[in-house]
Amino acid sequence: VQLQASGGGLVQPGGSLRLSCAASGIIFGLNAMGWYRQAPGKQRELVAMFSGGGTTSYADSVKGRFTVSRDSAQQTTTLQMNSLKPEDTAVYYCYVNTYLRPIREYWGQGTQVTVSS
Repeated sequence: VQLQASGGGLVQPGGSLRLSCAASGIIFGLNAMGWYRQAPGKQRELVAMFSGGGTTSYADSVKGRFTVSRDSAQQTTTLQMNSLKPEDTAVYYCYVNTYLRPIREYWGQGTQVTVSS
């Protein structure tokens, strides 16, 4: 099973983008779905996560601007990004894990988001 992310691109500061991620096959025991990002020269960091129990969590830097959602039946997740800032520039990776043991983790291939005027 592979995760395919899409929706990245170049946007001006203050603009919006919507990232989407879909699984190429069925992920049994789907648990959390969310997004990480990695900026040049920095470590990969959690951006937003939608747990299997239905709760969401966000990095402090994106609270109030980004919204993560999921469709468990379709096994998709989206990240709506508003009021984008230059510091949001990074490669964004979708992420999924399972609750069935052995716990499995899946990563998307990454999609570039560039915020620049």
